[in-house]
Amino acid sequence: MTRVAEATYELSVDLPPPLDLNASLRPFGRWGDDGIDRWDGSTLARVLRLEDKVIPVSAQADGDIARPLLRVKVPAAAGDSGPAIVDAVRAMFVPVPADLQALAAADGRVARLVTANPGIIPVLVHDPFSALIRSISAQQVNLAWAATIRRRLAESYGTRHEIAGTYVYSLHAGPLARATVDELRALQLTTAKSRSVIAVAEAGEAGELERGDLKALDDEALIEHLTRLRGIGRWSAEWFLARTLGRARVVAGDLGVRKAVGRLYEAGPLPSEDEVRRLTAHWGLSATVVQALALHDLYGTLASA
Repeated sequence: MTRVAEATYELSVDLPPPLDLNASLRPFGRWGDDGIDRWDGSTLARVLRLEDKVIPVSAQADGDIARPLLRVKVPAAAGDSGPAIVDAVRAMFVPVPADLQALAAADGRVARLVTANPGIIPVLVHDPFSALIRSISAQQVNLAWAATIRRRLAESYGTRHEIAGTYVYSLHAGPLARATVDELRALQLTTAKSRSVIAVAEAGEAGELERGDLKALDDEALIEHLTRLRGIGRWSAEWFLARTLGRARVVAGDLGVRKAVGRLYEAGPLPSEDEVRRLTAHWGLSATVVQALALHDLYGTLASA
């Protein structure tokens, strides 16, 4: 494990309204601290990847829904990347689709979600390798345990960055590509997940997970490319489309999405994947944002029950 500590300077990053930063960032802390995307209710600690640079940031939410602002502290050595850092911070948030208001006007249930949850939009995990590790960790387990597994991977194989009185880990393919199944099993990953983590890391080392290359593929070509990797199925590939590339996608096979859509359309507690696709087919370019709203609405209800 490598440790990095540096002096910092601050950037103020204004973001397009309406944006509820606290609610939009809440999923990163909802299930526990994984050490990689760390949200404590007011400050986000994560890394940005700018070409060959890995830049840790500590971003404090400020302003309000109408004037959202992040006060971003970065290492002083990253000073020459200031404009690129601002652009990267803004790019973390999925833009509100132009057709969302039209969809809400045509679908009263979507209108209720938009009205009840103003300014909530998905926050992306831009790094393809980290995103796939996140998906592997969450396969067929509760999300609190998934966060625990990611933290163990980060602490054992990641790089630790000190930033503005806190810390954050970055994951890189190399160390995990050289891990053994027995070593990962010792962290309480299953054998299948251990093999999947190593296979994805090897793909990253081989240059198969370059963001620009993946972004150039259309949805079905990208799904085909990712599902060739051991342990990566359509569920993981569809979450990659939504949460890494920010494309419009309903992850209809996801248990939480099925519950959220069933609740939204009164289609029973757990509609089938096919039924979810049918119910959400009209969401169009707003699919990823409405999906995030439906999940936020679901988890908020469960938390208050």
